[in-house]
Formats: sequence, C-alpha cells, structure tokens
Amino acid sequence: MNVFEEYLNSEDLEKRERAKLWRASIGLQALDNLRVSNVLIETARKHIEGEISMNEVSRLIDEYYKKE
Repeated sequence: MNVFEEYLNSEDLEKRERAKLWRASIGLQALDNLRVSNVLIETARKHIEGEISMNEVSRLIDEYYKKE
C-alpha cells in the first residue's frame, strides 16, 4: 500500500502520525475488500498537510456521499 508513503519519512511528526492513521484506516477498508474514493484520498491529504481539521474532513465526506 503506497498511499501517503511520501509522508512516512517526514520530519514533521504530526504529518507522519496523521498519515499513519489514514493508512491504517484505509487498510482496514481493504481487508473488507472495500475501495476508498479519490475524494477521500484527496481529503485525507489535505488533513495530513494540516489544511483542514478532522471536523472539516467529516463534513466534506458527508457532503460528497449525500450527492452520490
């Protein structure tokens, strides 16, 4: 799984930890043969970068899936 690999060696501890948590979450989905959307991946990247909060992540994903 190469998702967020670029953050795993980051000197920024917060980015590194957020990336690990996102990878674990996505990995759990994969165990159930579920695929995550590109929207989730891009939203997670914004969270890892510190551009948005977890509350904003939740809001954006909820909005996306309401449209689907």
